[in-house]
Order: sequence, then structure tokens, then C-alpha cells
Amino acid sequence: MSKKARKRLIICIILLIVILLDIWGFSMKTVRYDVKTDKPVKSVRIVFISDLHNCFYGGTDQSGIIAEVNKAKPDIVCFGGDVIDAWGGTKYALKLMTELSKDYPCFYSPGNHEDMRDDKNVFYEEVKKICPVLLGNYEEITVNGQAIRIYGAPDAIEWGSHKTYLEECFDSLDGKYYNILLAHRPDQIDSYLGQGLKTSESFDLILSGHAHGGQWRIPKLLDQGLYAPDQGIFPKYTSGIYHYGSTTHIISCGLAKPLRMIFIPRIFNRPELSVIDINR
Repeated sequence: MSKKARKRLIICIILLIVILLDIWGFSMKTVRYDVKTDKPVKSVRIVFISDLHNCFYGGTDQSGIIAEVNKAKPDIVCFGGDVIDAWGGTKYALKLMTELSKDYPCFYSPGNHEDMRDDKNVFYEEVKKICPVLLGNYEEITVNGQAIRIYGAPDAIEWGSHKTYLEECFDSLDGKYYNILLAHRPDQIDSYLGQGLKTSESFDLILSGHAHGGQWRIPKLLDQGLYAPDQGIFPKYTSGIYHYGSTTHIISCGLAKPLRMIFIPRIFNRPELSVIDINR
């Protein structure tokens, strides 16, 4: 093979890799989930945004995500943690939250990356100007004439004022409402279900992220991916929908782009915008 032919082959291979990365790594996809409940709940649609890590789509104005959210026409938008990194800027996350809050009720609960920042309280104050910050508390919202409560706990162990944020959520849990918990780490599902706590109540819907879809995915072979934070190799909980009695647990692959996880970039694992329909 001549040098010119070898050079052309290398260029073609590079272009192919770039195209594959664009399709499978950088292009956002919308994933829809159908949730059933025995409670007298009329149709509710939620857009769940997790693990943004201060990335942007469609330009720094976040027009790519905003357009997809507008297509979904949600009743509620929930931000489920790690909207920013443990370091670096916050403006792209705040831009998205600001723009979406103009048209939709928004709710936010932090993740582990926010908790690692020295300026996390400054960031929370900025978010509070946009939407509620849920840390061991809830916000009640009326959708289609029905009251829904949305709770937030970053994980099962982070401490609030007198007990963990999760325990504070359980203290105010009332089964007559449809109750949603934003809880970032999916591997702690046993705690989110109330294991070890003296409670007869449970959340109807739990929304998590954190696992980034398991980073490397191979259909039929690595359906939950190769690696996830806090779960290690061959993780169990990285994406999809799970059912535990009357509780539904949804795990989003999140919106972090491959370059945000450069040591273990996403492969065959596109960033996810979650659209959740709740129906009786």
C-alpha cells in the first residue's frame, strides 16, 4: 500500500470513529417510560434530567435540550443531581434550569458532585432563585387537579439537621398523595424503599441517575454496562425501570457527554433525556 493510500485509509478510519462517537456518544436521545399506579392519579408527564455535569446541547443556550423538553410537553421537570461537576463552571446548568423554569414547574435535588464542591451552598442559593432545592424536604404541586409531592435526598447517608435527608423525607411521607423521590444513587435502592426504617409508607416513584448507563454498553451482552460509580465492574443498577411492590424505580443514563468521563468514555451509550408518563 502506498503512503498516499495509507494516509487516506487512516483519515477514513478517523472519520468513521468520529461519526460513531457522534451517533453513540454525543447525540442525546429521548427515552420514554410508562408508569402505572393504583392511586387515583390522572395522567402526569415528567421530564427527568440527571447528570448533566454542566454540559450543553444545541449550543451554549441549551437549545437542544429545551427543544426536546418542549416536544414532550411535560407537567413537571425534575433535575436529579450532578447538574454540575465537582469542579469548574455552573453557567450551562443554570442556563438550562432558568430557561425551563419559565415554562414548567421545576424541582431540583443535588447529587454527589454538588456535595463535593466548596461553593455548593452558593450554588444552591443560585438555584433557589429558579426553583426549589429539595434536601430532606418536599414540594407539593397540583397537576390536573391532583396534589403530588416531590421529595429530594442526594443519597441514603448524607446528614441533614438532625438525621439523614432520606429519613427526613420518610418522616413527612403521606400515602394519600402520589409521592416522588429524587434520589441520586440507584445502588442505595434498599434504603429508598425504607429498609431498616420503621415505616409503613413507601414512595410511589423513585428517580435516580449517577451510574451513567454503565459507561460501556454492548446490546445483549452488557445491558447494564461495564462500570458505574460506587458499583464497580459489571454494575447491577445503571438504567431502565424496576418494580418493587407498589414502588417504581427509574434510572436515567444521564446527559454527561463522553469528554466529561474521559478515562471511561461512553461507548454505545447515548446521553438520555427521560420522559415519564404516570397513569392509573
